[in-house]
Amino acid sequence: MAIAPPEAPQVVQTAPPRLAWLDALRGIGALAVVGEHLTTWAMPWLRPTSLNLGVYGVLVFFLVSGYIIPTSLERHGDVRAFWIGRVFRLYPLYLAVIGLVLALSWWIPIRQEVPRDASSVAAHATMLMDAVGAAGVLNTMWTLSYEMVFYLLVVALFVAGVRDRRGLLPVLLGVIALVAGIALSGAPLSGGWLAWLSFGVFVIGLTCVISGHARTAGACVLGVMALALVLLGSHVPWFGVAILAIMFTGTAIRRWERGEGPLWPVAIAVLLVTSIPLWAINAGWWWVQPDVWSLTIVLAGATFATAMAWRARRIPAFLAWLGTISYSLYLVHLPLLLVVMRLAGEMRWSPLPAQIGISVIFVGLLLPASWLSHRFLERPLQRVGRRLSDRYSSTARAMA
Repeated sequence: MAIAPPEAPQVVQTAPPRLAWLDALRGIGALAVVGEHLTTWAMPWLRPTSLNLGVYGVLVFFLVSGYIIPTSLERHGDVRAFWIGRVFRLYPLYLAVIGLVLALSWWIPIRQEVPRDASSVAAHATMLMDAVGAAGVLNTMWTLSYEMVFYLLVVALFVAGVRDRRGLLPVLLGVIALVAGIALSGAPLSGGWLAWLSFGVFVIGLTCVISGHARTAGACVLGVMALALVLLGSHVPWFGVAILAIMFTGTAIRRWERGEGPLWPVAIAVLLVTSIPLWAINAGWWWVQPDVWSLTIVLAGATFATAMAWRARRIPAFLAWLGTISYSLYLVHLPLLLVVMRLAGEMRWSPLPAQIGISVIFVGLLLPASWLSHRFLERPLQRVGRRLSDRYSSTARAMA
């Protein structure tokens, strides 16, 4: 029997509509990623091939981050609080999942792509695995690299006073991605030294930003490093820059919504990013074939636009609830799926009732497990981060 998730309220009342619709989008994105992995293993007949369901979910996540993160930072204006919040938001569950995967490595071996030397530790410590050409202990962790790169770029632009009111940044990144696709077949730089160099710059730069000593210089160095790593160190440079263009497209949409910029750059950026597989040297895998890639991008954009148009109405409570646990859902589902796969064996050619039954059991385990990790790991550490941030802010005001 499947384990039911904790009961969700019928109507979301604790969050304003804007937050509720963003939560719903996160819930949709998380479900899509889970669905991609689950159907690949257990129900291949249900897995779509005209688009990549996992990439669709990831793009929805990235649009949400691009929409909310820069304007949130500008609204609060506290770079130290931003980074303290991000560290306590991302790292506790991330480190716990890494620990779980390593603890299970005697039974479920870590995939071969993960470096077996100390440079892997350095790459995971910064979350910049994909940007330095290293694989994460879970293949879902590649997206965290681009979240981190985005944060580093957003903070650098903020401290430098660049607000991009005209929405030209996603267009510029789209052009860079297109040029990278035409000119680069792979990463110009590689090796464990890249992970160690980025680790050193990351630690020193973040220390400067949080401490307030040479904050502007530290933030700008981190932003330049982040973009350079994506172009020079990631396995597919055009793909990494295209992701950044999509994230900053979310920012441009937010500017337009607030009457601070035009909408036409969004259309140009989307056209640029969508067209790259037509010209890119490195575009041979199936989900960046022009038809699959373009449909995935169009559906992700349409999902975001639909949710945005719906934001003033009641949001389905279950989707909003999934959104609140989406980070746990995203990181917890794959280790749990690997365990279930190990126990159940190959399911692709199993009878239909067995495929459906094992899928229901998996989802029935996943939802409460994700809620528990959110409730007892994510939320307590987020509160610690807020208290620490408030303490720093109070001290700074007292010394002013």
